[in-house]
Amino acid sequence: MNSHTFRRPAAVLLATGAVALLAAPPAFATGGGAAGGKGKAGAVVLRAGLDVGLLNKTVHVPLKTTLNEVSAPATAEKTALTVTVDGAEGNNPVSVLRAEVATSKATADKTRAEAEANLAKASVHVPGLPLLSLIEVEKVTSKVVCEAGKKPVASANAVGKVTALGKKVTLSAGGPTKVEVPGVGQIDLELSATETTSTTAAAAALRLKVAVNPLNLNVGNVDGEIVLAEAHCESPSTPPANPDVKPQAATGTGSGSAVSGGTAGNPGTTGANLAETGGGSLTPYVAGGALTLLAIGGGALLITRRGRAS
Repeated sequence: MNSHTFRRPAAVLLATGAVALLAAPPAFATGGGAAGGKGKAGAVVLRAGLDVGLLNKTVHVPLKTTLNEVSAPATAEKTALTVTVDGAEGNNPVSVLRAEVATSKATADKTRAEAEANLAKASVHVPGLPLLSLIEVEKVTSKVVCEAGKKPVASANAVGKVTALGKKVTLSAGGPTKVEVPGVGQIDLELSATETTSTTAAAAALRLKVAVNPLNLNVGNVDGEIVLAEAHCESPSTPPANPDVKPQAATGTGSGSAVSGGTAGNPGTTGANLAETGGGSLTPYVAGGALTLLAIGGGALLITRRGRAS
């Protein structure tokens, strides 16, 4: 519609407005997807955020580390992770993770984003407990897929036996599993947590809340969280369908040509093209309704003029 304003009978405005609403092309949401059109994805085999309390200095040392953390596009394969915590275990490296398989992968483009993390035959340790594994797992995996225009999918699994603080554990999907060892501490294990929204997905095969007090090798307590096999993604943004298609002006015919609107001085100001609805079952009713409104409006105008003449 151009910037000029034309005074038209109310019936014409109402009729053409109803047709225009129905004939308008469907709107597609473009917000909520990853910026720039491409999707986003990432994965990590192990993520640890721990606080290590030292006995002799009465201080707390943060231990934050990851293994095989990637952002799309990338892959990583490394089966061991060692860290050094100042003041703990004689400042020697602490073997946080040992595994036979530890891989992560993430890919993303304008149509799809996905990520996965895999861990097999793995054991996790924390400072102060060099001989006792915090947890041992047979196999854990996580995978997420975010495809443009589709609902994201997330899955996570723990296969085989799981041992925590030397105890065999049966994990439940119904809630956290608590493992407690007197004189050592406790772990809360959450199995296969997944979450999806309309454009994102996230999964973690195992999440451990750790609270142990080994009282060994100058370590008083270790608190925090460890996540095994974590993946996340965000869908690519979806562009509008047929963004280059422009509406066509209607050509009225017969006695009902008034539906096309316009004036002699401005033929471009027309009503919506009924063909844009695709000739659906509602089109005849909309057209008929428009003509009826025009007839009513014309009749009202005629009566008013006759009244004035009399």
